[in-house]
Amino acid sequence: MTPSLPPEEIKPLLKENQIAPKWYAIYTHPRAEKLVFTRLGESGIETFLPLIQTIRKWSDRKKLVEKPLLSSYVFVKVKPKEFPLVYRTTGVVKFVSFEGQPVAIPQNQIDNLKLLINSDAEIEVTGESIAKGDNVEVVSGSLIGLTGELIKVKGKKRVVVRIDKLDQNIVITIPVTFLRKV
Repeated sequence: MTPSLPPEEIKPLLKENQIAPKWYAIYTHPRAEKLVFTRLGESGIETFLPLIQTIRKWSDRKKLVEKPLLSSYVFVKVKPKEFPLVYRTTGVVKFVSFEGQPVAIPQNQIDNLKLLINSDAEIEVTGESIAKGDNVEVVSGSLIGLTGELIKVKGKKRVVVRIDKLDQNIVITIPVTFLRKV
């Protein structure tokens, strides 16, 4: 016969197991994103580091390199009990938080980032505040399913994908014929 736990000790255990992991953004030391991504992955934590390819120029050559889309940010999918493991990882500065509490990033925003980095769209990241416009969804091209906000910058029509909790906006240029109003 196995000993059983009293009911008051079972409830907290059940609650902890029922909590689904959520995506959180962590802030890293400058240029430590790839290192943090690797170390967290080795710890068994689900991570996401959006990378884009860009041409880097030196005085004697040019090279295609991958760089983080959002400087100093890595995304982790964890339960609150795993926060200490993330904090102890070398290169991690802090969780992006509001009023001292780590803020969960909605799954659809992570999905939008994944769509963006796997597309051939021209991407620009900006932290500036952008006026609200029409919400749109991409219905054609490599970004089908991406949702964002339609804006006009310097005569070009662009879509903004907001990462609300980071105060970051990703601006992509896309033909208006690929969009429909949501």
